[in-house]
Amino acid sequence: MPHALSELTLRTVTKAPGPAAHALDADVCVVGAGVSGVSAAIESARLGRDVVLVDSLPVLGGQMVNSLIGLFCGVFGNAPGYRQLTHGMFDDIFDSLGASDDLHFNRGHTITVSYDEVALGRWVERRIRELGIRVVLGASITGVERAGRRIGTVTFATRFGDVRVTAPGFVDATGDAALAWEAGLPCRVPERTIYGSQQIVLEHLDETHQPGREELAEHVARKAGEYGLLRGDGLAFFFPGRNTAVMNMTHVEAPLDPVRAAQAQLEGREQADLVVEFLRAEYPKAFGRARVRSYGLPGRRQTRWIKGVHALTLDEVRAGTRFPDSVARTAWPIELHDRAEGYVWEMFDADHLHYVPLRSMLSPDADNLVAAGRCADGDAAALSSVRVMGPCAAMGAGAAHALDLAGGDGSVHDIEVPALRERLKANLDG
Repeated sequence: MPHALSELTLRTVTKAPGPAAHALDADVCVVGAGVSGVSAAIESARLGRDVVLVDSLPVLGGQMVNSLIGLFCGVFGNAPGYRQLTHGMFDDIFDSLGASDDLHFNRGHTITVSYDEVALGRWVERRIRELGIRVVLGASITGVERAGRRIGTVTFATRFGDVRVTAPGFVDATGDAALAWEAGLPCRVPERTIYGSQQIVLEHLDETHQPGREELAEHVARKAGEYGLLRGDGLAFFFPGRNTAVMNMTHVEAPLDPVRAAQAQLEGREQADLVVEFLRAEYPKAFGRARVRSYGLPGRRQTRWIKGVHALTLDEVRAGTRFPDSVARTAWPIELHDRAEGYVWEMFDADHLHYVPLRSMLSPDADNLVAAGRCADGDAAALSSVRVMGPCAAMGAGAAHALDLAGGDGSVHDIEVPALRERLKANLDG
């Protein structure tokens, strides 16, 4: 029987006056769906909490998926032991993407893990759905209702209207401390730019001729001026067997001003194109036929973070200070990108570990907010070693457990630290 097109009727509608009616109540609202936010949401759901996960992007995964980072860093300790330092979400990712051959473990001074960003993105989406986590995407904070030391409701603007989320507990995993900032809580910014990166995925490569890491960096340093490259070093992360690579060879400013941020994104893509020209000309066997498969969203390393109860220091990182309220650990080097032409790279020895305390994730002026990932407090050099994905995921899990221990009306400042340590022992001693 033919379809009766005339049966599709139309209605005329107008926007109702007053605020939008989209209102959500939850136990935990996680703002930011990158590695720390996804970890916090998954762990909160596993604890039986009703979770709303919000992100400003129209997709899940944050920088780990959409900036085409392509490499898990800081999950493992240094050679020769290569201890896995962060578990939880990573155990599931390694099992799932390993089974589909979408991971590759790179052994050197430490283990880094190359991954297929499309496969990882689908893993995140499926896991969030399986756990019944409600998601609001393409959402930017427009208001925070705060009564004294407690955040009550956060309002987000979306293309479908405003959304109000009310919860007894919040996680700021925005990367820029956007929730803490909009709540009027003190934040820190570096005195000069800490550069981000415009990642690209190149295809049609010949990986049998790929240059070594040190050789590539040295060659870029010698030739950068000839090709107009801003950054005088760089890395190529080849995915074995696929003749593709993620290129990390740019330095892009990461301003918090919206117009300047958009301009920086365009400038970053111009830098990336110059990188391709350099690679094609200088390494024709490996990159002569290279084509850009995709440009990632701008990668931001360190922009704005909370002023916490405790600021992690470079001395504490170097000393491997273990705090009573530690929630995360890593052995990742100091990696401070505060110079346009290069960056500081200070590695640690085989047995080294350093830690992030819960106090660095708590604002002294808020009882129901925990900052995770790049939003945690510390000096710029210390944060440069704990803002990578391993410890960021551990911080997300720690945030979930801190809020759970605080209960609906308690304070994250008053939780029993031994109970928190017991819950997080896989990420502290495992």
